Amino acid sequence: MTKEKNDEVMENSSNLNKEEVQEMLDEKQAEFKTANSSAKEPKKRWYVVHTYSGHENKVKVNLEKRIEYMNMGDKIFRVEVPQKTITKVKDGKKQDREEKIFPGYVLVEMIMDDDSWYVVRHTAGVTKFVGSAKKPIPAKDAEIKKIIHRVQTQTTKIELDVKVGDKVRIISGPFADFIGDITEVYPDKSKLRATVSIFGRETPVELEYKQIQKV
Repeated sequence: MTKEKNDEVMENSSNLNKEEVQEMLDEKQAEFKTANSSAKEPKKRWYVVHTYSGHENKVKVNLEKRIEYMNMGDKIFRVEVPQKTITKVKDGKKQDREEKIFPGYVLVEMIMDDDSWYVVRHTAGVTKFVGSAKKPIPAKDAEIKKIIHRVQTQTTKIELDVKVGDKVRIISGPFADFIGDITEVYPDKSKLRATVSIFGRETPVELEYKQIQKV
């Protein structure tokens, strides 16, 4: 306990007996230890690890095995590879695949010290931490929250093997059962525009991939 804290106790102890004074000293000492231990207690943070291209999932598996084998579960907590589901429709058949949101990167939640740094950095497939070689930079909490929220709320993206000029059958919505000719395709939005003949008049409509089938 500091001299200032000790003087504070002594100033307030003039009307107390010896036992009460000692009790006050013990309480102040406990408060001082708690404050100092909290200030020095390391905090877990998210760090971004760069990997060889296409090795993100392998790094996740390898690192999780190393954490278990080297008893590092108290310093390395989570390993994440943010992904989204892509549904590709070809010849009327659907195929799902996982696509990485940040190719070449893996997120690791950990308490950074020499031991945890060594375990992560020397995992097969890892090339470096984001930051300097000696001092990795933790990711901002706001950025990590956005990434995790994006993964949790990610809607399935559909890829359709269509192009301008193709004919499609509309299977849902107000133009269901009509045949349309594609005039524009927006792959990034999983949408397209087509012209539909209604009462002998060509009418442009915007459709989602899930609303059509290729004829």
